[in-house]
Amino acid sequence: MDISIVIPVFEESKKIAADINAASQFLENNNLTGEIIIADDGSKDDSAEVAQTTPAPPAVTLKVVCSEHNRGKGHAIRSGIRQSTGRYVMFADSGCCIPYSKILDGLKLLREHSCDIAHASRKLKQSKIHRNQPLRRRICSALFRQLMIYFMKMPPEITDSQCGFKIYNGDIARSLYGKCITDGFMFDIEIILRAKKQNYRIKEFPIEWTCDRDSRLSLSRSFFSVLRELLAIKHALAKED
Repeated sequence: MDISIVIPVFEESKKIAADINAASQFLENNNLTGEIIIADDGSKDDSAEVAQTTPAPPAVTLKVVCSEHNRGKGHAIRSGIRQSTGRYVMFADSGCCIPYSKILDGLKLLREHSCDIAHASRKLKQSKIHRNQPLRRRICSALFRQLMIYFMKMPPEITDSQCGFKIYNGDIARSLYGKCITDGFMFDIEIILRAKKQNYRIKEFPIEWTCDRDSRLSLSRSFFSVLRELLAIKHALAKED
C-alpha cells in the first residue's frame, strides 16, 4: 500500500465527510493505493457514525478508530498510526485547510531520499496563506517557537512545528509514535525531538493554507496542560538518554 492518511477528529461531524471525499479523490486522481484512517477522539456527536457511513471508492480502504473517551489529539493520531500499513504515513487535520494535492510535494522529498520526514510549513516564503490566523494567535505562535527552541532544544530550522500536515516513511512513523507518550497537542514537539535523537532528517515544504477558525485549541484553557506535557516530554527523554 502506498500511503496511509490519518485524520484525527473530535466532534467534526460537519466536516468529516468532506475530508474523506477529498482524501479519496486525491488517491484516485494520482493512482495511489491507500487507506484513510479516521481517528475519533471520543466525540460526543456523531462524527464516527458519519465517517463509517461515508462511501469511499472501492480501491480506498476506510477505517474508523474510536477512543471511548476524549484523550487528546496526540492520542488520536497515535491510535490511527498504530493501525496503518502504508509505505508512507501522514496525518492531516480535519477541515481541508491544506489541499490534499500538496501531499505530492512531501512524497517527492521522501521518494528522492531528501529526508525521512516531510513537514508542511505555513511559515516558508513560498507558502500561500489564503486566510490567516487572528493576530493574537500569530503572536503566540511566534513566541511558542522561540520557547521551544530555547526550552525544549527544538531544531531552529523547524519553522512550523504545529502544522497539521506531516508525512513520514511508514516504518519510521510507526516506530516514533509507538514510543510517544504525549496525548495532547504537544505530541508534535515530542515526535520532532525523538526524530532528532535518532538522526532522522526532517525537511519542510511550502503549502497553501486557509485558516479554519473552528479550532479545538483554546490558548487560555490549554496553557497549563501544554506546560505539563512539555515537562513530561523533557523528563521522559532525559530518562532514555
